[in-house]
Amino acid sequence: MDSESRQARIVEFARTRGRVEVAGLAEELDVATETIRRDLKVLASRRLLKRVHGGAIPLETAAFESGVEYRSQVDLAQKHRIVSGAAALLQGAETVYLDEGFSPRLIAERLADQELTVVTSSLLAAEALADSSTVTVLLLGGRMRGRTLATVDHWAVDMLSSLVIDVAYLGTNGISLDHGLTTPDPAVAAVKQTAVRVARRRILVAAHSKFGVTSFCRFANVGDFDTIVTGTELPAAEARRYEALGPTVLRQ
Repeated sequence: MDSESRQARIVEFARTRGRVEVAGLAEELDVATETIRRDLKVLASRRLLKRVHGGAIPLETAAFESGVEYRSQVDLAQKHRIVSGAAALLQGAETVYLDEGFSPRLIAERLADQELTVVTSSLLAAEALADSSTVTVLLLGGRMRGRTLATVDHWAVDMLSSLVIDVAYLGTNGISLDHGLTTPDPAVAAVKQTAVRVARRRILVAAHSKFGVTSFCRFANVGDFDTIVTGTELPAAEARRYEALGPTVLRQ
């Protein structure tokens, strides 16, 4: 197998499995571990994978975005810590926006006993609140994205534009000091950008693996957020670099 074919297989494995290990790939592809390390270095330079200790994880691009099933399995313990910290920042809000994605769905579960009006583009978040007797749910209309089970396009943007939200909980596919917050799909970026604009307070929930990552469409600057909630896996020194741009960074 030539290097190009092998690297394509490695990307496929990473996107299917969520993570690949050097030793496992070497055995599976019948090559030396040093060959795999060189492959991962090449793929990281092409921004298809991100190197992590012992292996790599897939980066989301304009050509690839992970689905809900994948997101529900990656960094799961960290995400539960993050959303617990994020939900505690409600601070008397009466109206809340919940973004698409798995972490906002987890936040929805923690808000189910609050007296709130929740606006969301996420069918997953709406479902988590369906049995609540205290939460009024406004689900944005529009085209449903099957990959994330969320609504987009001008119907969603128009409806959201007409509202004023106390606090918005948003996720991101990538956050970097140079390029801000990014996502692969322009339609998703438009909804997120609108939520940033209409919310009085903006809270980002993002696992440490999202930091230093840049995707296709920018929807906000780091300084647009009041608070970033992430995991203790993000080094404190790195958190301070983001705090220098404006938001408080909470490591849970």
